[in-house]
Amino acid sequence: MLFFLAIQACSPGENVNVGKTEILKWKNGKRAAVSLTFDDGSINQFRVSLPHMEEMGFRGTFFINTGLIPGSEFQARFIGRPVEEIIRETDTVPTTPDNLFERGSAVGFLGYEGLMEYHTRAGAAVDAGDMEKACQIIDEAYKKVRNGRVEINQTDGDRYSGVDRITWNEIREYASRGHEFASHTISHPRLAILDEANMLWELEMCREEILNQLGPEHTFSCECPYGTENERVMEYAHEIYPALRNRMPETYLAELNRSSRVNPGATAKDYVQWQRGPLSDTPLELMESWIDTCLSHDDIWLVLVFHGVDGVGWEAIPGDTLRSFFRTIHSNEEELWVATFRDVTRYMRERMNSRVETSRENDRILVDLGHRLDPDPYNHPLSLKTIIPGHWENIHVSQGGLSLEYETGSGPSGKFITYLARPNREPVIISPTGNR
Repeated sequence: MLFFLAIQACSPGENVNVGKTEILKWKNGKRAAVSLTFDDGSINQFRVSLPHMEEMGFRGTFFINTGLIPGSEFQARFIGRPVEEIIRETDTVPTTPDNLFERGSAVGFLGYEGLMEYHTRAGAAVDAGDMEKACQIIDEAYKKVRNGRVEINQTDGDRYSGVDRITWNEIREYASRGHEFASHTISHPRLAILDEANMLWELEMCREEILNQLGPEHTFSCECPYGTENERVMEYAHEIYPALRNRMPETYLAELNRSSRVNPGATAKDYVQWQRGPLSDTPLELMESWIDTCLSHDDIWLVLVFHGVDGVGWEAIPGDTLRSFFRTIHSNEEELWVATFRDVTRYMRERMNSRVETSRENDRILVDLGHRLDPDPYNHPLSLKTIIPGHWENIHVSQGGLSLEYETGSGPSGKFITYLARPNREPVIISPTGNR
C-alpha cells in the first residue's frame, strides 16, 4: 500500500497544505520509464550498443548466459541417471508426461550432434501447452539415437575457438559504470522441459556465478529464456530471483509482453510494463512511435528487449538504427527516466509499499519515509514532493546530516520542492536557511 500522512500545525493564514508530501510516480518527476535490456550477451551488444548508450548517458540491463563466458565455474550439464540407461529405457517405454522432463533434460547431453534442436522444439511445445507433441518430439530424438542416425559429438573442448566473447573482466568494468548484469541461465535451455534438478542447476548456478563474479547487486533480475511464462518455471524462478522480466505479478502492475497488441493506455492500474522487442527489420519509425506513446501517458514503463546487434546474434539490429533510436530517447530525456530493469522495479515496489509522515517542529518540516520491504535490496532513493510555506525563499534540505539537492516549483496546492530521499533512514529536514 502507498500511504501519505501530514501532521502539522499551521500558522494563521498559512497554506493548509504545507507539509503535505507525496512520492512521485517516477524518479525525478519524469513522465515515463524506459529500460534498455539485452539478451544472450552477444559481442556487439558491448562493442556497438554499449558505447552508443554511454554516449547518451544511458545504462542498460544485460541478461547473460554465464556458461558461455570464458572462465565461468558452472557449465551446462545433465543431472540424473546415466544417459545410457535412459536411452535403453526409451526402446520399451514411450515418452509420457511422467518421464518427459527427465528425457527432455538429458537429450542434449547424449553425446551426439544436433539433439539440442529436439530439446528446443519439445520445450516450445510444452510452453504452448501441447504435452502430446512434446512427447512425440522427444521420442523421435531417442529413436534416432537408438537407430544410429546421429553423429558422435566431435567437440574438442575449446568451445570459444573462433568466437569473440565478452570476458568477466570486461563485464566487471561495465558493471562499475552502472550497467546491470542479470541472469539468463547458464546455457539458454527451454526451462519448461527440464526436470526440477536440471532447472534449478540452470537458474541457481547462473545466479551463483554472477554473485561470485559481480556481487549481490547483480542477482536481482532474471529473464528465463524464450520469454517463457510457463507456470512451473515461474514458480521455481520467483523463489530464486526478486524480479523476472518474464512475469512480475503485482496488483498495481499491468504486464503487456512482446506479443501483446493491447493499447498500453487502456489499463486502470497504477503502472504498465510494456515490453517491445525490436527485430532486425523493425522500422525506426515504429520504434520511435513507442516513445510517443509513452509521452502521451504517465504510467508506462517501456521495457525494450534487444538481441543481436550489427550482424551478430539473433535478429540483429543495425547499429546505426540503434544509435538513431537512442538519440530519439535522449531528445526526450526531460520526460523519460532511462534506467536499468532492476532500478525501475525497485522504485515501483518501494513507492507502492511506502508510507510518508510529516510533522512540524517550529520552523522546520520533518518528512519520515519508510517501507516494510527488505532494505537490502530495496534501498533505492524515491522522489518526494513537499508543499512548503510560500514565503520561504532560501531553503535547506537534509537527511541524516547530508544536504540534498532540490528543485522548487508551484502548483494549485502551493509552493513545493522536489528531492530524492532514501527510505528507512533519518527524517528529511526542510527549513529556511538559518533555521536548521
